[in-house]
Amino acid sequence: MKHPLDARTLARLAVRYTDQGVVGFGLSNDERRGMARDFDRAFAIAREGGLLAAPHGGELAGPSSVRDCVDDLGANRVGHGVRAAEDPRLMQRLADRQITCEVCPASNVALGVYEKAEDVPLRTLFDAGVPLALGADDPLLFGSRLVAQYELAREVHGFSDAELAELARQSVRASCAPEEVRSGLLADVDSWLSS
Repeated sequence: MKHPLDARTLARLAVRYTDQGVVGFGLSNDERRGMARDFDRAFAIAREGGLLAAPHGGELAGPSSVRDCVDDLGANRVGHGVRAAEDPRLMQRLADRQITCEVCPASNVALGVYEKAEDVPLRTLFDAGVPLALGADDPLLFGSRLVAQYELAREVHGFSDAELAELARQSVRASCAPEEVRSGLLADVDSWLSS
């Protein structure tokens, strides 16, 4: 986590490169080490420049961290966000506003957020209507791959093929990929489900 003034500089730099593929602006690290609101100006610069606001929150700190990302930083997506499952009102808010949580079960277990894979509240968030983007977080660090996260959703959390397809669709819909790419990916998901 950099100083808030450094973050403003990075936000301006990110906005400058939107024509070269930069689509979002994030905030990462241990969210217990600072306050999201300290970075509000950097996120305002990024949002005003057309970037997706995707701060990290609700992993090592509780639901208040997710709430701070939404309220203070205008998050469209929250990196992790799993701890939102501890607050039904917050989950409802995320669902109503279609704010996506980037859930990474393998890293949640590796970092000790949850003891076992079955403790990750994937099903709770999904059933509450919170849009999810299932992820592997950092494959080099955690040794996880995206397919393994979908296998975990099936084998540990009991997701059906239709639910796995919906998880994939939610990831695609929450992305900043060009519309033709998203349409193609959504068609691929439908094709997988029907095969």
